[in-house]
Amino acid sequence: MKAYELRPAPENDALVLTERPSPALGARDVRVRVRATSLNYRDLVLRRLATNRKAPVVPLSDGAGEVIEVGAQVTRWKVGDRVAASFFPTWQSGLLSDFHHANALGGGRDGMLAEEVVLDESSWVAIPARLSFVQAASLPCAAVTAWHALFETTHVVAPGDVVLVQGTGGVSMFALQLAKAAGAKVIVTSKSEEKRERARALGADHVIDYVAEPKWGERAKALTGGRGVDVAVEVGGPGTFDQSVVSLRYGGTMSLIGVLTGTRGEIDTHAVFHKALRVAGVYVGSVAMFEALNRALEAAKIEPVIDRVFPWREARDAYARLASGEHFGKVVIAVE
Repeated sequence: MKAYELRPAPENDALVLTERPSPALGARDVRVRVRATSLNYRDLVLRRLATNRKAPVVPLSDGAGEVIEVGAQVTRWKVGDRVAASFFPTWQSGLLSDFHHANALGGGRDGMLAEEVVLDESSWVAIPARLSFVQAASLPCAAVTAWHALFETTHVVAPGDVVLVQGTGGVSMFALQLAKAAGAKVIVTSKSEEKRERARALGADHVIDYVAEPKWGERAKALTGGRGVDVAVEVGGPGTFDQSVVSLRYGGTMSLIGVLTGTRGEIDTHAVFHKALRVAGVYVGSVAMFEALNRALEAAKIEPVIDRVFPWREARDAYARLASGEHFGKVVIAVE
């Protein structure tokens, strides 16, 4: 089969198209012909750190396709079923652990940027029938993360809540749509006028230009009548943390997800305890969360926001598109 490998090499040379033997099929395994995959910020980081790898790995955590073979003991799937793999294929429910973390696709083990992928039957999730493979490939990381951030932490978003999301990437656009479906109001930050208008078209109640208004946390709080937002979906990291804190109401929740501005930096810890905030770390989610997400997508008829689909042999261009920051929604690679 054809596959891409992330090899121990400098960033620009790390992603290589190659031939690999088809993976062996165990008794409880399911073989899937991958039809589409999508990228996340994590994939840019892993490519940048590829020189530290000890061995090649097939990259990307996200992908969808159809079942083409099942092991002798498989009961959950049959040939022809349409499925996507869970980001953490061993994390079924409950808490994340070192074991599950080490098995993340495209990092600790081979991922989805290949023609065929073999995983245990418990690692696959049925995709909504109305979604294409391209749309379904956008779900495993970004959509599950958004679901976790809104409905699986210390605060479950409910009608009348106000949610703040940063930017217009995959997680943020899923969070916007899911929060609106739950009856919440949503505030979106973006420096691009075009993207702000597109966010409005998706249902954003308010948009903020964070360049024109660097104290956008105060602006977000003002838009709630001075109370503050209920949930801030924090994808920036230390560079945006304090403004999210400012935006939150007393007792509000920050779902801490991203590291777009880095992993370390000064933050206002006084404001966190002074306002009795709850900061919840969110690292994608379990198979059970993925299944709950899919039920919500079906009930609300949510359409994933796809920025652009790249052909198989233009995978490097897909990485470049994501790295540019110009994308709106998810960047996808179609698998030939």
